[in-house]
Amino acid sequence: MNPKLVLASSSPRRRDLLARLGVVPDRIASPDIDESPRKGEVPRIYALRMAEEKAVAVSRGVDEIVIAGDTTVAVGRRILQQAADGEMQRGFLELLSGRRHHVLSAVAIIDVDGRMRSCICDSIVRFKRLGADEIQSYIDCGEGLGKAGGYAIQGRAEALIDWMAGSHSGVVGLPLYETRTLLRASGYRLD
Repeated sequence: MNPKLVLASSSPRRRDLLARLGVVPDRIASPDIDESPRKGEVPRIYALRMAEEKAVAVSRGVDEIVIAGDTTVAVGRRILQQAADGEMQRGFLELLSGRRHHVLSAVAIIDVDGRMRSCICDSIVRFKRLGADEIQSYIDCGEGLGKAGGYAIQGRAEALIDWMAGSHSGVVGLPLYETRTLLRASGYRLD
């Protein structure tokens, strides 16, 4: 019998992605952590730290596994946080227009024995050159607010991406291959 699974995320996307693996969390808890990057922190280290801190921030009962994730959009060493408003989103989209960027999707699991396992998936995404009208139209649709980098690949933004290498599910919010591997290594049976 599987241990109970706690999803340390309020993201409906992560819940939906877990369902693709046939996994339904027994409990959902939103971690309350400071998501500010540290001075000089590189995006890969930041994404892993965020996933691990989210997993630790959620209380874990006996016979429970905690899973947490973090999706970080990076241009070089610059971390693009969640777009708080339209102007921030415009700046992100102008920066991403016509160029490649990395989407780092980290997963962290704490097993029933308290052992942490984590990994990171690095996907590369390139937007087509975006005109001012395309950027404004995307901002107006509202789906990129609150999203890392100011866009959601699972929505209208997918039609603006002309090339991608890596994990589509990772860019959405939880890399399924890595998640499946970590769950199994943590003693969670998957059919």
